[in-house]
Amino acid sequence: MPGAARTVERTYLALTLLTTLAASFIWGVNTLFLLDAGLSNTEAFAANAFFAVGQVIFEVPTGVVADTRGRRFSFILGAATLLASTVLYLLMWQIEAPFIGWAAASALLGLGFTFFSGATEAWLVDALTETSFVGDLESVFGRAQVVGGGAMLVGSVAGGFVAQLTSLGVPYIIRAALLGLTVLIALRFMRDIGFTPDRTASPGAAVRTVLSGAVEGGLRNRPVRWLMLAAPFTTGVGFYAFYALQPYLLELYGDPTAYGIAGLAAAILAAAQMLGGISVAYVRRLFRRRTDAMLVSAVLSVVALVALGVMPTFIVALGLLIAWALVTALEDPIRRAFLNGLIPSQQRATVLSFDSLLGSAGGVVVQPALGRVADLNGYAASYVVAGGIQALAIPFVLLARRERASADPITAAGAEPAPPEDPLPPTEPA
Repeated sequence: MPGAARTVERTYLALTLLTTLAASFIWGVNTLFLLDAGLSNTEAFAANAFFAVGQVIFEVPTGVVADTRGRRFSFILGAATLLASTVLYLLMWQIEAPFIGWAAASALLGLGFTFFSGATEAWLVDALTETSFVGDLESVFGRAQVVGGGAMLVGSVAGGFVAQLTSLGVPYIIRAALLGLTVLIALRFMRDIGFTPDRTASPGAAVRTVLSGAVEGGLRNRPVRWLMLAAPFTTGVGFYAFYALQPYLLELYGDPTAYGIAGLAAAILAAAQMLGGISVAYVRRLFRRRTDAMLVSAVLSVVALVALGVMPTFIVALGLLIAWALVTALEDPIRRAFLNGLIPSQQRATVLSFDSLLGSAGGVVVQPALGRVADLNGYAASYVVAGGIQALAIPFVLLARRERASADPITAAGAEPAPPEDPLPPTEPA
């Protein structure tokens, strides 16, 4: 790999490490934090849904920022926004604020992450293309999963035990400090490469360009469209399944104050991400097409989620959590490589952001709905329903498979087809 491409990848891995470590200090205790602030299950997951609402509302405006001011600028602004919203979360917890306050704070968190979505991954792929990268994207995304998984493992376990030894607010203080460090590191080392921001466009014209790009590169690009339409089901269920595991495992364990056990759920997910990142280069050899791997992953995810509901014992739940997390970790880099192989450079951040928007839209509906099921019938029942919702993504994966897209065949390492050049080649009629 050329030296410049290696530098780009190392910068991406460093930013992944910092952002994941900063975020993961609260992942293991976030639901417990909200419940401790006086919210019910329905309100806690509705607050999480407002995080998704913020992502839906702000995806397009922040996509304009990435396209007109640069992806580096978008990343730094996202880290700064997350820092401010984390401090706001702490203040809300101390004063036991009403639900409306949590809804607003969660939407602000969603705004912060929309500055990341699309822009960071687009920065990586364009910079690698510019620096003559040789290899397969799954391996790069896999290494990022290993780094992110390691950071999540450390952060989530530490966050759980720090909360147990001190209070539920201390992990949020640590998160804020790490986000401040992230801003400083990004200012020093991140540079836009292979992409020139269009600073001449007016805000209105930029919004129209972003929406047009989302349609042309996404919804009119048939194989991309099908996976984007599957995102509301998979992402919405994924959010709920992870955050509900915190109180569910404590319920099965029998000690509602064992916050270290709640951190264990995030730690298992982190370890699965690391193993998935390490294994993806080998697992991809088992399939001829990326959609085959995604289809198997979708089916196994449904089985694991339903089993979490019908076999409610602590040890079994841990095993099923490991299985679900590993399947998800193996599928993610394959899906990302599939999408990036079909999206032109100038539309990359836009389409990836729109994909994230659709996933967040699913979270807006799915999380409070499943939280309500948990309030009425318990967490076990909510996981059975979650498996049913997850199954709705399978037909869309099958439709993407039928398209026989150019990015679908799994080639040997170093022989990846280049992403399409702008403009996007004509697509078949919808």
